[in-house]
Amino acid sequence: MCLSWAPAAAAGTILVYGDSLSAAYGIAQERGWVALLEARLKREKANYSVANASISGETTSGGLSRMKKVLERHRPAITVIELGANDGLRGLPVAEMRRNLAAMIREARAARSRVLLVGVKMPPNYGADYTRAFEAAYTDLANEYKTGLVPFLFEGVAEKRENFQADNLHPTAEAQPILLENVWKALKPMLK
Repeated sequence: MCLSWAPAAAAGTILVYGDSLSAAYGIAQERGWVALLEARLKREKANYSVANASISGETTSGGLSRMKKVLERHRPAITVIELGANDGLRGLPVAEMRRNLAAMIREARAARSRVLLVGVKMPPNYGADYTRAFEAAYTDLANEYKTGLVPFLFEGVAEKRENFQADNLHPTAEAQPILLENVWKALKPMLK
């Protein structure tokens, strides 16, 4: 019988690939939902590490342009894609955002990573057609590619102004546990 004193290998890496909403913009990193996810995984004794490759201001085209290198570097078991908000805020075509997200899903799959797509919504001042198409893009992609889906990252947050920083775009530190719960509901079934 051979005993090994080396720690057990991690089940894998969870790559969070997003924008300022996942990069803890305007708050301490350790209070952001991604850091809270890492703490939750430890508490739950889920043997995963977390790599946060989120960049404030990132669009889906920017994310797509750097994704292959990030996947090669981290070799994630699960890739959480939280992108699109900056496309919407810039009024970029939904069809372009959708193509970029689809390409990122395919790249993650080619790297043998399961995908969790995190949806965001646009405010109604963008017009009903744009906001409907924007929201539907996430659901349609999740159905088409059979990915996990968080339909709306800000569920339970968006309704209250006090959940946002002065810019009215980025959630406060106090709202981050709610964001984590929204992600956790869809992520937990993906953990092996």
